[in-house]
Amino acid sequence: MSSNLDLNAKLALDVQSVDNLRLQAKRDPKEAVKSAAKQFEALFLNILFKSMREATPDDSVFDNDQSRMFTQMLDQQMAQKIANTGKGMGLAESLTQQLMRAYGKSAVPAAEEGGEQKGIALKKEGVFLPLPNGESRFIPLPKTNTEAMPIPFDRAAQPTALPAQPSAASSAGDARREFVDRMWPHAVEAGQALGVPPHFLIAQAALESGWGKAEIRGGDGQSSFNLFGIKAGSSWKGEVVQAATTEYVNGQAQARTEPFRAYASYGEAFRDYAGLIAGNPRYAAVLENASDPAAFARELQKAGYATDPMYAAKLSRIMASNAFRDALAG
Repeated sequence: MSSNLDLNAKLALDVQSVDNLRLQAKRDPKEAVKSAAKQFEALFLNILFKSMREATPDDSVFDNDQSRMFTQMLDQQMAQKIANTGKGMGLAESLTQQLMRAYGKSAVPAAEEGGEQKGIALKKEGVFLPLPNGESRFIPLPKTNTEAMPIPFDRAAQPTALPAQPSAASSAGDARREFVDRMWPHAVEAGQALGVPPHFLIAQAALESGWGKAEIRGGDGQSSFNLFGIKAGSSWKGEVVQAATTEYVNGQAQARTEPFRAYASYGEAFRDYAGLIAGNPRYAAVLENASDPAAFARELQKAGYATDPMYAAKLSRIMASNAFRDALAG
């Protein structure tokens, strides 16, 4: 079993680290609380970095979708590194003490609200961070309760460290969560067949279908259940629907009408996608990078899955987004 450092050093959406955390919660609840608290601190830092970058927009010629995507990925890695280096910013330690007190599992007295935690003062509304010049800055916590922040446990398991609580959500967020809930069992099945984390497949289905709002439909308006934009070539013997699409030729977008495969269910669509990726040698590099979301997206584009030159960037941006993380957390 990997060490706590190895577990926490991974991104929160890393399936292997989630499984390890779940197993750890069964074997050693106290250590699982510490690990979950560090993941929360990393999530909080990521929100903090995002807010700071939004407050100082970059209007340079280098500001584009790709630069923003890689900046977001860098922020996530930095947040993980800070949260898991030494004491981090102290938030994880304070959360651990408070959770231990709440669950009655710690003999270590928890810090009183507003008490000092090695230079970091906690309040209900946020946290005071010490600055190098001796002053401090107040950073507000997200509006939701700290216990309500999503912790990336297996969707089939009940959270053991921070139980989920009801919270207000936008209609868009509700639609994304509903999409994930409907597709999750099929993504798990296809992911196991491919050796790919199921949330990678959910993200690609979300990109191709606009979170289910832009599914490929036939002339009668009925869904083709084709969530992955797979075209019907000469080897396809099943049902076909004609649909408008955009193809890029020499970098130029062209509107076309193309034949697409039609299925009887979403489960059939996921199974056909798994068969396509596993059965075609050109996608071998995709499966070899099944643990790295950015590399997975990049290899899909290199293998010619889509003609959109921004396909990998768009897919990576979905997988790295807080909206996607929230939808997975349910």
